[in-house]
Amino acid sequence: MRPMQTGYPSFSPPSNDLLDRFEQIVGTPHALRDQEDIRPFLREWRDRFHGQSPMVLRPGSVREITEIMKLANATSTAIVPQGGNTGLVGGQIPSRKGNELLLSLSRLNRILNIDTDSDTITVQAGCTLAYIQEKASSVNRLFPLRLGPDGQSQIGGNLSTNAGGVNALSYGTTRDLTLGLQVVLANGEILDSLRHLRKDNTGYDLKNIFIGSEGTLGIITAAVLKLFSRPRAEETVYIALPDPEAAIGLLHKVKDLFGQSLTSFELLPDIAICFGLRHISGVNFPFLSPSPWYILFDIVSGEDPDLLRTRVAAMLTSFRKTERVHMTAQAETRKQAQSFWQLRTGMSQAQKNEGGSIKHDIALPIGVIPKFLNEAAALVEKNIPGARPVPFGHLGDGNIHYNVSQPPGADISVFLRQREKLNTAIHALVNRHEGSISAEHGIGRAKRGLMKQFRSDVELKLMQQFKNILDPGRILNPGTLLPPAEQEE
Repeated sequence: MRPMQTGYPSFSPPSNDLLDRFEQIVGTPHALRDQEDIRPFLREWRDRFHGQSPMVLRPGSVREITEIMKLANATSTAIVPQGGNTGLVGGQIPSRKGNELLLSLSRLNRILNIDTDSDTITVQAGCTLAYIQEKASSVNRLFPLRLGPDGQSQIGGNLSTNAGGVNALSYGTTRDLTLGLQVVLANGEILDSLRHLRKDNTGYDLKNIFIGSEGTLGIITAAVLKLFSRPRAEETVYIALPDPEAAIGLLHKVKDLFGQSLTSFELLPDIAICFGLRHISGVNFPFLSPSPWYILFDIVSGEDPDLLRTRVAAMLTSFRKTERVHMTAQAETRKQAQSFWQLRTGMSQAQKNEGGSIKHDIALPIGVIPKFLNEAAALVEKNIPGARPVPFGHLGDGNIHYNVSQPPGADISVFLRQREKLNTAIHALVNRHEGSISAEHGIGRAKRGLMKQFRSDVELKLMQQFKNILDPGRILNPGTLLPPAEQEE
């Protein structure tokens, strides 16, 4: 029996003749070869990952993608799929070797179908999240996936990383919002399962192999997504608190009162609010005096808006009677609610303006989060004295973005050189608390070396077997997600 392949072949840079053949598939205007035109595709917004590529292919149809993959498979040409280039772990960026072609899905940007009877929308992979939300709203429906860069983030990338966002508490992650997929495989074959069915038990659920696979098993070209009734009423609330323990206590109380109507529940430390007020224009923060911690949450309902507002106000009145709540604020208007959320959705950019940042996208059992935050703060001070922890995120589902900003006035390059040391310490702490080092951003290039620490041998073996079956030439997104083989290390 042949041993299972776990590494990647040594890809040769495509010859000019081969590049010409790829160009013929998509047409000269959509085969970018000038390095000035290619450059925006080769670095992500945090400027951490830079790559090289001799060509960016921008196909305009599924047929063109199948032809690209047939040629790539026959010639052992590595292909890196890319959506809106909003990923944070480098999975959409080719390596620096210059031997991989980048395949941009941005021209596959059509809505294929909206079915209000089955409450589904069928979209191509290059549709932005904002565009899908707009089209759903036009038929009085809601597509609830909500991320920071909705106007640039594309659904194909969201599916490839199983993005979560602020509404995952109630609606789930991208995986939970997907009924069917269309995928072009490494050999150019098309897996077409664009089904609108809520119940379908005919064999294995193949779509879930590709959701979260980060383009390593196939190229997602279209999806059938769930739609929901638009809520009649929505209330947005800030509460100032002394500590994360109090936040968890309120999480349970709000869930008891409102159940699935609680769509988001975000935890923010005071330092995050200070960053936001310094660097985000037009925000409306409701409190004049500071508090160590805050929670921000939305409650939506199909009931009468005045009734929901009264119920939420009564809840806040009862909360203010306890010493565990410092202050409360209920948004008066939709505009004010959007301003409340600006401090949360703009957090990454605000933190960027404070200098260097070392980031961790982790998930933990909710009950251990307070203890973790205390222990992690001590680790940060021990490893980088004066660095500023900025932990924030989705407390309702246990996903915390444990970010660390550089000490004020420190040299950015000196601070960032300590990333690996701090990552090792934080990830070891996450492991001790039985958490995950990748909650919603994926593994990409940034964390593939950690997979052996956080996945069992059996799990990794199965992942490699899937890869060998679906992409035996290992041409799809090499160097992403799967742990490196010994020869790569």
